[in-house]
Amino acid sequence: MAMLEGFFSFLFSNVFILGISFIICLLLLDFLNSRKKYSSFPPGPKGVPFLGNILQVDLKNPQVTFRQMSKEYGSVFTLQYFWKKMVIVNGFNAMKEVLIDKSEDTADRPRLPIFEKVGYIGDTKGIVLAHYGNTWRDSRRFTLTTLRNFGMGKKSLEERVTEEAQCLYSAFESKKGCPFNPHFLINNAVSNVICSIAFGNRFEYDDQKFQKLLSFFDAALKAEFGFLGQILNEIPFLTNIPWLIDRVIQPERQIIAFLKEVISEHKKTWNPNDIRDFIDSYLLEMTKVKEDGSCTLTEANLIYTTNDLFGAGTETTTTTLRWGLLYMILYPDIQSKVQEEIDQVIGRERKPTMGDVLNMPYTNAVIHEIQRCGDIIPLSIPHMTYRDVEFQGYIIPKGTTIITNLSSVLKDQHVWEKPFQFYPKHFLDENGKFVKREAFIPFSAGRRVCLGEQLARMELFLFFTTLLQKLTFEIPSDQPCPSENPFYALTLSPEPYSLRAVSRE
Repeated sequence: MAMLEGFFSFLFSNVFILGISFIICLLLLDFLNSRKKYSSFPPGPKGVPFLGNILQVDLKNPQVTFRQMSKEYGSVFTLQYFWKKMVIVNGFNAMKEVLIDKSEDTADRPRLPIFEKVGYIGDTKGIVLAHYGNTWRDSRRFTLTTLRNFGMGKKSLEERVTEEAQCLYSAFESKKGCPFNPHFLINNAVSNVICSIAFGNRFEYDDQKFQKLLSFFDAALKAEFGFLGQILNEIPFLTNIPWLIDRVIQPERQIIAFLKEVISEHKKTWNPNDIRDFIDSYLLEMTKVKEDGSCTLTEANLIYTTNDLFGAGTETTTTTLRWGLLYMILYPDIQSKVQEEIDQVIGRERKPTMGDVLNMPYTNAVIHEIQRCGDIIPLSIPHMTYRDVEFQGYIIPKGTTIITNLSSVLKDQHVWEKPFQFYPKHFLDENGKFVKREAFIPFSAGRRVCLGEQLARMELFLFFTTLLQKLTFEIPSDQPCPSENPFYALTLSPEPYSLRAVSRE
């Protein structure tokens, strides 16, 4: 017994000593870091040792914290997360300078260690997370060209979206006026548009394989951009703890496995004379350039680029439509005005087309206001300076992470009459004509502007008008009024809510 007690005493004392040593090392690193010269950086709040400013930021609503801090420290200020300095940009004027005037200087991406654990390494990073340079330019150019070949911006893709919008309407109508949560049906419909481009076919809404894929994407978004994911990105050595990193990246691994299976099936039936979809087109391009040892069009990059297409073309559009229907049940007078314009321009029978947009200023204004007020992706994806750059009077060194608070632009009190209210007149002049606003940047701006912007605009108009042409949306009588408070996980999404879809016929 004495030996056992001695063993535990020895073990405890050594663990205690190791713990104290670890804390001392952290404090020493923090001290050394604080000795570095950051005189060229913008001012910012003083942090605490080791943690920096992380305790001063509401990680559930960081865009709100940044907007409040900008009132004290200016539109451009510095924060420190552990040992990493970051520059936060707020407001329209500063954002325009950073993203447009200094577009190339801030076009790089910082390292995100959790994604390296699923293969986003070196030049194998798809498009969204790829470092700025020739590899990124080639990948983006090829992807956009291929998407256009498969109909983006053309009548052929518009017909696909219109068909899917009719499927979504049928699914809503089948509820027979009973309350339901529209989230998953909307997600199915929007994802099917990307599936038709990437895989060459759509899925039925009850397809189990399809539902698994969508659940993986939803889980991955919440895990990777939740609190633990943020901590692991800031303290990279923690990603080497298997049980810890697995909690964050397991859904992403399942997505990658699914895409590998799809690509493998494509390779078995691939015919260079019959290109069916994006994957086939990528495989064809790979065969053309396989002699070029420096080419980055590889099967690994195909996986991550296809993954990027889903991220750029599914989550944000789904979330925007969810906000759209929420605003319609909360503001029935606005819903009625949209339906009145639909009846006047399109009628009840003809299917909406993109050609109708110019004749529907109020509906167009409502859709833009949904994007502005919904504030779908408030902080965008982090940027990083590609070279030393001067803006707003400060010299920001190469390799500095830049956080662009798009929310501060979409809700800039100097730009919008009622920035924190749902107010479609933000996009209408005194004559009721649609007005395009320069500060409307929900897709970001500059060289890293969202890859799926053109497709998203088409989907939002066709899905929204198709649903409101046929259905009226209401709050279920036996349920409380839904909240407008958002949930943050890279995107700002509404809390789950139910509605009734009542046929206008």
